[in-house]
Amino acid sequence: MEPLDAQVLRQSLQWQAQGQRVLLVTVARTWGSSPRPPGSLMALREDGLTVGSVSGGCVEDDLVHRLRQGDIGLDAATDRPRLVRYGVTTEQAHRFGLPCGGTLELMLEPLSTHSRLAETLAALERRQSLQRTLDLRSGAVTLAPGAHDAVPHWADEHHFVSQLGPQARLLLIGAGDLSRYLAGMARGMGFDVTVCDPRPEQADWAEPGIGFSREMPDDLVQRLRPDRRTAVVAVSHDPKLDDLALIDALQTEAFYVGAIGSRRNSATRRQRLREHFDLSDAQLDRLRGPAGLPIGSKTPAEIALSILAEVVATKNGVAPASAPSSAPSQPSTQAVTHP
Repeated sequence: MEPLDAQVLRQSLQWQAQGQRVLLVTVARTWGSSPRPPGSLMALREDGLTVGSVSGGCVEDDLVHRLRQGDIGLDAATDRPRLVRYGVTTEQAHRFGLPCGGTLELMLEPLSTHSRLAETLAALERRQSLQRTLDLRSGAVTLAPGAHDAVPHWADEHHFVSQLGPQARLLLIGAGDLSRYLAGMARGMGFDVTVCDPRPEQADWAEPGIGFSREMPDDLVQRLRPDRRTAVVAVSHDPKLDDLALIDALQTEAFYVGAIGSRRNSATRRQRLREHFDLSDAQLDRLRGPAGLPIGSKTPAEIALSILAEVVATKNGVAPASAPSSAPSQPSTQAVTHP
């Protein structure tokens, strides 16, 4: 599943190619509680069709209503980008479903060839982060290298700056039941997922939207060069596969590197990596093992849930402190079979 922001941009391009006028809506700022964070996108077509989301639905409905009433223009030749604000009053907060008196500020941008959506999508497909600067006087957009985790801001009174980054990526070392659950869950949450297992006894995958590689895992890690939007999780239970991949992953910018196993096996792995490979203490401290949050997980599906929860928490900057003693003890799942 493609990330929602990329879906919005891609659909907007398709609508433009069909001759439709399109309004791109960006969450510029929020105060208090907000259903969607700054930077969230939606697109509004001239007939009222939408893709993406900037709230729980009420704001989208109001934007469609205002479009049909003529309060919002989509003609880039005559209509300039502008801000609208929702939730300023208590009545508005209740009307538009903004919790706890939250306030939502939206940038409304009529799209044109100057919006540079095709270039933006191409950069995201190359896993590049972009800074997108919109000139409110002309509607023209300039692109520059950016940081995906930066928030939208104003460069000055005429220039609105937003950030777009590549899809989060998950690399799983080892096929099997746990990988199937973990890959499926991650794919549903918008991760780009690749499973790697060179062992001939593991059947080829035919999972829609999930990549499969027969490369040696360390070769794949070196080829993919994990970045700050990549997580690597070893689930093969085979040190010959897991260790080399972990060694390479721990020396990259991957935001999460983890491996399953019991607490005893995880401690043995750390000692093995410390004694036989040239890894620093700081690099070894990045290794999450046993991977996953302590939710008492026993089945492959529950273990997958615990691992993905920790991966997402780390991606969002709210991961618990790494401590082997606090992680769940995970049984082997390779022998478990499911229909």
